[in-house]
Amino acid sequence: MWVFSNAMRIINVLLIVILLLICSCTSQQIPSKDFITENIEFIHEQLQDQIRTIESGENCLNPVTLKKDGSVFYCNYADWRSGFFPGIIWYLYELTNDTYYLSLAKKYTSCIEDAKNLTWHHDLGFMVGCSFGNGYRLTECEDYKEVIIQAALSLSTRFRQPAGIIQSWDVIRGWQSERGWECPVIIDNMMNLEMLFWASKNGGDKKLYDIAVSHAETTMKNNFREDGGCYHVAVYDTIDGHFIKGVTHQGYADSSIWARGQAWAIYGYTMVYRGTKDEKYLHFAEKLANLYLSRLPENEWVPYWDFDAPNIPDEPKDASAAAIVASALLELSELIDDNRKSEIYRSAATAMLMELSKTPYRSGNVKPSFLSHSVGHWPGKSEVDASIIYTDYYYIEALIKYKKSHSLCHQPK
Repeated sequence: MWVFSNAMRIINVLLIVILLLICSCTSQQIPSKDFITENIEFIHEQLQDQIRTIESGENCLNPVTLKKDGSVFYCNYADWRSGFFPGIIWYLYELTNDTYYLSLAKKYTSCIEDAKNLTWHHDLGFMVGCSFGNGYRLTECEDYKEVIIQAALSLSTRFRQPAGIIQSWDVIRGWQSERGWECPVIIDNMMNLEMLFWASKNGGDKKLYDIAVSHAETTMKNNFREDGGCYHVAVYDTIDGHFIKGVTHQGYADSSIWARGQAWAIYGYTMVYRGTKDEKYLHFAEKLANLYLSRLPENEWVPYWDFDAPNIPDEPKDASAAAIVASALLELSELIDDNRKSEIYRSAATAMLMELSKTPYRSGNVKPSFLSHSVGHWPGKSEVDASIIYTDYYYIEALIKYKKSHSLCHQPK
């Protein structure tokens, strides 16, 4: 169990440092009234080529990333990234209220419904939550609700009682089996818990809530170092469930802070607090966020792909981490009661959005994406300095949260 005996003192010091960073950052400006409008127009234009390509074919395609030759890599429904493009269309419908996007969102979402029955997969929160979850939020379609509940039940089959966690990867084949890992749990898995909480409160089995809490508690205990930096992978014993070790697969080293992993953790524990209202998760989300903010490059808001990568400043930046954290911090700023902390997190998120919305991160008109300069898997030399679909998803999500937080389109939580 994490002990927060000196947490408030440490958090206060970090917040002062972060506040000074925000105030002194020369790139920080107050967004204009047209900030959201201009970004919506840009997103609308960028999506048109993708939509025309998908609509011209016989199959429902899910764009994932731009390849080096400029072409688009598409995935099927079983890929962990399949829900992001339908989710983007739902968000664009929310921003524009254009029924053209509503019909497309329904179509692209229905194409991945079979994901609800996957039990060899742990990424159902991404796949179903981002697509059907947003669809239900905006339409209250009962069919969508049933898909989400079924997906939550499918995910629950991966719960391992001895350890109290949801197993991420199977280790019976492929590179996972070669690592000698018995029961690996990656920090990304925290992003599944929002779907479990929702399903448990909207007609699903209460055990889904208990599984989510157990996973959050065990992950908080074992996936993090004392300073709040997270391991990408926590490995557990399959017999008695004891924690074996913390390692990495996508970060620079076992002991380093992989930027997107820290982003998943910040977002994940913010959602856990929303789902439980247990303040220990709120304090933990703040601790993770404060560490992330304190490690950002000076006067910049987009991190290097790993905070401890050896060749900084000649390492690739990761826009995906910045987009995820911007969305998480806007949520966090609304959940905490301390006005000073809330303003710091909101200001930091705004600075991240503004930086992402400018050169060099904004994609040019020749690319059918919103943002460039993300890193998918540096050790595997995959999607390095690329445009990636989940970066765009969390970017548009953050824009929506920003719009709501500024009372331009207020909706209750």
